[in-house]
Amino acid sequence: MTGEIILVFGILLATIILFAIEIFPVDKVAILLIVALSLSGLVSPEEAISGFSNTATITILALMILALGMEDTGVIATLARFLNKLHALPLLLLVPAFMFITAGISAFISTTAVVIVFIKIIGELSKRFDIPRSKLLMPISFAGIMGGSCTLMGTSTNLLVNSTAQKLGAERFSFFEFSLYGLIFLVIAVVVVTIASRWLPKESSPSLEEEYKLEDYVTTVHILEDSELIDKKIQDTFLFGNKNIAVLKLIRKGVVTNAPGKYIQLQQHDKLILMCDFENLVRLHQANHLSVHEKQHLHKIPEEAMEAISEVPETEVPVEFVELLILPGSDLIGKNLRDLRSENIGDATPIGVQKRRNIRNTRERLIRKDFEKINLKPGDRLLVNVPENELESLYQLTNIAVLREMEAIENPSGTKRYLGFGILLSVIGLAASGVLSILISSLLGVSLLLLTGCISLNNVYHRVNWQVIFLLAGMIPLGVAMHNTGADVWISEQLMTIMSGQSSMFIIGLIFLVTMLMSGIISNNATAIIMTPIAIAVATGLELSLMPFLLAVLFGANFSFFTPMGYQTNTLIYGMGIYKFKHFLWIGGILSIVLWAVGTLLLSTLL
Repeated sequence: MTGEIILVFGILLATIILFAIEIFPVDKVAILLIVALSLSGLVSPEEAISGFSNTATITILALMILALGMEDTGVIATLARFLNKLHALPLLLLVPAFMFITAGISAFISTTAVVIVFIKIIGELSKRFDIPRSKLLMPISFAGIMGGSCTLMGTSTNLLVNSTAQKLGAERFSFFEFSLYGLIFLVIAVVVVTIASRWLPKESSPSLEEEYKLEDYVTTVHILEDSELIDKKIQDTFLFGNKNIAVLKLIRKGVVTNAPGKYIQLQQHDKLILMCDFENLVRLHQANHLSVHEKQHLHKIPEEAMEAISEVPETEVPVEFVELLILPGSDLIGKNLRDLRSENIGDATPIGVQKRRNIRNTRERLIRKDFEKINLKPGDRLLVNVPENELESLYQLTNIAVLREMEAIENPSGTKRYLGFGILLSVIGLAASGVLSILISSLLGVSLLLLTGCISLNNVYHRVNWQVIFLLAGMIPLGVAMHNTGADVWISEQLMTIMSGQSSMFIIGLIFLVTMLMSGIISNNATAIIMTPIAIAVATGLELSLMPFLLAVLFGANFSFFTPMGYQTNTLIYGMGIYKFKHFLWIGGILSIVLWAVGTLLLSTLL
């Protein structure tokens, strides 16, 4: 083993650790990786930035924009709308029905976008028909992953394996090259998950006040004549700097200011809508020349919260309580509630945060008070209140999913819906027939969406998940470095030594298993980039066909069911606070073992 190979392995190990413990976001880790590979001389400057121009990276970006177009034109919502009619089915049939529909759509549209839409639909069904969300959310996440594994454009992982393999001399996959295997895996997954769903926790849809445990108070405070607050800036009063008091609104002469800034000077007859705990409510009540409405204790939300707002003039707009899900790439990541309350968040006022669990946060934390300490991360949920007439503005936030307590916004016009669906079918048809490559057909689809006004670039810039793009751009040079230094050949030689005398089925199964285990710890895209050169080197060294080895990496990297970290959709439903890590470990683990065994048998027939 040379010093360069040791250095590559050291950088690879550090990267995996950083991905796993989540100290830095993945895009920051990717940038650090590019710099480390460049400074160490393992790649040339041109190779270090080659990920940004890689065909897989550009194709994935184009497919992300296509998915946004399908969402904006209402195509995804239309495809999923009839699911509301399925509520009459028994749970034993409802689970497979949702899984097959989710998988079918995810084969051609971004899995994450599809699952987010289904999360909203399931939340609505849960509230209206008391269908437990817990019995459906994990199945649709798994089904989305399975559906994406059925076509070349289904997931970014498929495109990465195809692109990396082509650069190393392998033939490219056709659009439906591995669809038959994907469908077999999907049917098996539906059967296994449907049976296992009986062991998922039975959870009805809790109200926001129950889930966020809002024992605090929302109250209206009137500043009376001779109050000590008159002519003082908010930052100079006891209202500022107190972690247990949040100034939600300022009402002055019928004009409502959401999340008023600290430099605003208070005046006589101002009305402040505050959120505070019991001790501070008593303090406000006892203060001279302040009028507090005690009846506004929040036992229920939003009914009692609306009573608090009822004191404002009739010309003012009532508010809605809305729950937002923080997605990777959001501008809100890394910020705390105090930061958010000083900025414009679609005219919404943050009230509480539900923290998702991870390796360093094993218990779900409910945060409303430690504003300076708790920063938002992907998978967290943010409770906000927003005027009814500003609900639609929340859809303009970067990488944010609006989950519950949200009135439906106006549907896009039928013309745009038909245009969007026609463009999607054209992209699929051109790519599947081989008339155009997926890259060119997807770019053509993006161009048509722009020309027809179905999407705007300004909107796209804010909503594309740039973290994924930077992750790919950083990981691709790592694969180049492994090839340059011979690290992939060294690994294949060690594997061949270990597997000497073993059957080809055993070798395929080992590649499949190692890839699957890695994808549960780090992202499936990163796993694909690392394992593809190794699989090719092993197959070449053993003088075996490349196809089964590449498919073992492709499916193994996608099948990250046994942890919530391996795939973005798993992270999102884990952030809902319904499942524990053990649910992924046991149910996802059983599914992974079954698929690994079946996959090993199927792929070995190609040798």
